[in-house]
Amino acid sequence: MPRYTSYPPANLWGPSDADFARTTLARAGSRPLSLYVHVPFCHKLCLYCGCNMLVTKSQALVERYLAALEVEIERTTALLGARAPVVQVHLGGGTPTYLNEAQLARVMAAIDRSLSRVRACETSIEVHPPVTTVAQLATLRALGFSRLSMGVQDFDPDVQARIRRTQPFEQTRDLFIAARQLGFRSISVDLMYGLPLQTLASFERTLDLVAELRPDRLALFGYAHMPVLKKHQAVLTPDLPGPALRLALFQLATEHLAARGYEHVGLDHFALPEDELCRARKDRTLRRNFMGYTTCAASDVLAFGPSAIGEIDGDLLQNARGVLEWAQRIESSALPAVRGWRSSADDVRRREIIHRLFCELEVDRDFAMPMLGDNAPMLAALISDGLVELDDVKLRVTPLGRSYLRNVAVVFDAYFAAGPPRTYSVAV
Repeated sequence: MPRYTSYPPANLWGPSDADFARTTLARAGSRPLSLYVHVPFCHKLCLYCGCNMLVTKSQALVERYLAALEVEIERTTALLGARAPVVQVHLGGGTPTYLNEAQLARVMAAIDRSLSRVRACETSIEVHPPVTTVAQLATLRALGFSRLSMGVQDFDPDVQARIRRTQPFEQTRDLFIAARQLGFRSISVDLMYGLPLQTLASFERTLDLVAELRPDRLALFGYAHMPVLKKHQAVLTPDLPGPALRLALFQLATEHLAARGYEHVGLDHFALPEDELCRARKDRTLRRNFMGYTTCAASDVLAFGPSAIGEIDGDLLQNARGVLEWAQRIESSALPAVRGWRSSADDVRRREIIHRLFCELEVDRDFAMPMLGDNAPMLAALISDGLVELDDVKLRVTPLGRSYLRNVAVVFDAYFAAGPPRTYSVAV
């Protein structure tokens, strides 16, 4: 089932030519800009991983990536209709802290040469504690980063060994303390349920340890087992929890987080009541894009690096996935986008309905119901299951339904039932 970070989901998009990319970028500038930079490199492969990543020790390849990234940023921004202010920057991966201090500074210098970050720009990065140093954190703070997303997944040693991701709690705690001392104003932690060898008792211990860290935000992702797409995942099959245990793990986590004061923002995201996400949801200013939930004003997304996805005025572009293919396109003076989607008026309306359900947990009945089509029985089932409520004014997501927003969104997805079954990935 799609995660609806875009509508339509990326698996439906078609090939993109240079004219499509240029005309799409030329329409940018009327709204603020959010930037996503994909850093694909990792030191080793975690067996649960569904991301677009590359394990390498080749500094020559990293240098080629950085040189191509600098050209891509300059070439892309030259095509924009206007240089709107940048309100959000996010470095994802892969492992962005695979890059050393000088390389991280080089990435941000490339951005700042071509675009202007506003003073309050939300600048964030995903970090993997075992490969992230305090020196890197200090550099990131000096570069304007104020938010960290720390991958944890699970602190149980047996689970870590099975998924090939060793990460002692003490190591994560020490990096957490250092980040707080350096002045990072928001730290998020990623957990994952449905991993091999997880039990209710072991996952509760992980949740207790996370509670000691007291992150500002927390993402609770369900492991997506896709051995057809990610062949390395196949070795995990024998030890995966069944559907009943998987659901119990999720319920345990949501109850644990609620008991410790976290609010369920929506889907798989939780935050402390004083966090900006919770305030934005109450103020109806919460937004969602390819980087997840955000408090940034509605913005266009410029995306750089292999597989990165951008969105300009509702139209969508995705770069070549492979590092070499992406770099070769840039080196040959081509734009790196190879796939995309031009949104119709119907797409725009359905996207807005799905956005409101994810961010405001309700949508006007008169706006949404005309798009229901033949899916009235699906909606009736959701109402019967207690996931949504419908009255004369609003379609509302219930507290239970916040965990099943993807199921609610499917009701308004014109493409979900079209054609043969499709495979959806957990991450770009």
